[in-house]
Amino acid sequence: MKSTLATAAVLAFALGGNASAGTGEDLIASNKCSKCHTATTTKKGPSFASLATKYKGDASAPAKLAEFLKTGGKDDHDKVAASDADLKAIVAVVLSSK
Repeated sequence: MKSTLATAAVLAFALGGNASAGTGEDLIASNKCSKCHTATTTKKGPSFASLATKYKGDASAPAKLAEFLKTGGKDDHDKVAASDADLKAIVAVVLSSK
């Protein structure tokens, strides 16, 4: 019985954490990323598709890009004030762009 309750508690915590993170598209809209980026064309910043191409096959890309969004990097990119889960959701959308 304890094992079942512990498993249920772990699942509830894990699923609850994911439920609080909005979808990547919603987060991109709410953070106004479209001021500088579009899905397929270069605006002030690179398109999501060009970033996906640039980082294709780079296993460290999700962590690098999430950190870049968090800190603003060296390129004076606006910092994205979001949880790590939300940053990962944004990066997942960007890296899946075509």
